[in-house]
Amino acid sequence: MMKKTTLSISIALALMVGATTVDAAGKSTLAKRLSNLEKRIEQAEMRAEQAEARAKRAEAKVRQTDAQVQQVEEVQAKQVAAPVAPAAKPGEPTKEFTFKAYARAGTLFDDNFNGVKGTGPYMSPAGRLGASVGRLGVEQDKYMEADLQMRQTLANGAYAKYFLMIADGVDTNNDWTAADSQLNVRQVYAELGNLPSFTGAFKDSILWVGKRFDRNNFDIHLFDSDIVFLAGTGAGIYDVKPSDTWKTNLSLYGRDFGVVESSSMKVQNYVLSSNNYFNISPDSPNYWQLMLSIMNANDNADRKADAARNGIHAMVAYGDDKSFYGLRKGNSKSGIIYGHGLGAQAKNIGADGDLTEDAKAVRAFTYGGTQIAPGWQVAAGLMAEHSTDRYTKGDEYNWASLDLRFAQAITQNFQMVYDAGYQYMDLDNGTKTPGVNNSASGSFYRLTIAPTFKLDTAEFFMRPELRFMVSYLGWDKSLNGFKYADLLTDTEADRDSFFGNTQFTGSDRWLFGTQMEIWF
Repeated sequence: MMKKTTLSISIALALMVGATTVDAAGKSTLAKRLSNLEKRIEQAEMRAEQAEARAKRAEAKVRQTDAQVQQVEEVQAKQVAAPVAPAAKPGEPTKEFTFKAYARAGTLFDDNFNGVKGTGPYMSPAGRLGASVGRLGVEQDKYMEADLQMRQTLANGAYAKYFLMIADGVDTNNDWTAADSQLNVRQVYAELGNLPSFTGAFKDSILWVGKRFDRNNFDIHLFDSDIVFLAGTGAGIYDVKPSDTWKTNLSLYGRDFGVVESSSMKVQNYVLSSNNYFNISPDSPNYWQLMLSIMNANDNADRKADAARNGIHAMVAYGDDKSFYGLRKGNSKSGIIYGHGLGAQAKNIGADGDLTEDAKAVRAFTYGGTQIAPGWQVAAGLMAEHSTDRYTKGDEYNWASLDLRFAQAITQNFQMVYDAGYQYMDLDNGTKTPGVNNSASGSFYRLTIAPTFKLDTAEFFMRPELRFMVSYLGWDKSLNGFKYADLLTDTEADRDSFFGNTQFTGSDRWLFGTQMEIWF
């Protein structure tokens, strides 16, 4: 665009060229016309500038609109790539997936930096009877459980749950353990609960069918021992409430004992169990537990001579979820178990097919935990058992195990754990086999110190725990080489002098190691 001064000068020069032919009057008229022309030029230039400004503003609006359109397109693209899950339609169940787990893994070696074999809670000669020496400082296995649950719940509260547990255990320290793996599906079952058609005593009951551990199994963690462990494949109902203070469970489990070699016929044991809880009052943490199980395994004696075909198992227990034997805040539980025939396996109900028809066992137990001072917590457990005619007519086994664990909080995330275990055993296999240690009596003791890291030392059972462990084990040498009569092989192995399940000889051993333990 030409500037105003340049245009004026050009016009003036053009007029000067023709000045010789114009008179004075014409000059005056020309000046006016020139002035008017300049004004019109100025107005035209102003309009041009205004038009240019409007064009720039319009261009800016176009760019802004393009940006907005692009943003909208990007948002729409994301919405297409990740659509929002539609809300459940009326009548459709809501779904909830849950993952839970337990695991432990560690390494253990002796004072010569040699790995150890056969150590663990049941390493002593009485281990086959369910006698634990305590777990801390002697576990060298790697074991895990992965629990997968899917729950579907209707609007009326009724739900269905599918449960799957996968477990594996190995002893090797290697990372690739497929050749040694015992990967197994330990549980697979389904439940139905809060069914609206169930009323009265069955209002809050739960139906289940499948392969599972019984929901109300309970253990003494220090021993890594269940007090009762009921498991198998079957069906049952939980939480039937005949009254405000009485809750009962009824279940039927099947277990396999193997086959009769002469016919390949499978021998199965069926366990019918009634587990009852009687609260002191509806809101009381104190309760009595009465559990009764009967079992039957047809043709079990055809599989093994003198093996029991039936049995009975009974437990009476008293629990307090709020106090340590009524002395202070904590928890405690005590009880007694009696078993006969197939029920003489006091812990694993109906799981031992080698028991004789006359087998009898009585077991007593107690355990509890409390805080004894600021930064100090203690847990203790005691089990004792007497059994006769267990695997052979005339055998007799007596044992008692005590475990005491103290946890001293040093900081919020570090504690010192001191664990002492003691076991007495008096074992007689009922035979007089020459050259074999048929009877033995004596003691085993263990002391473990474990510097431990965790998220919060104020919680005794909070996991995970990362531990470093030093243990001293001692035992009476007379226990070495003890053998059960029904396990004799008539080979040189019957005459070895190892302690229990280990390859230890002598009367003591130092163990060192590390371990992690977790559950959630």
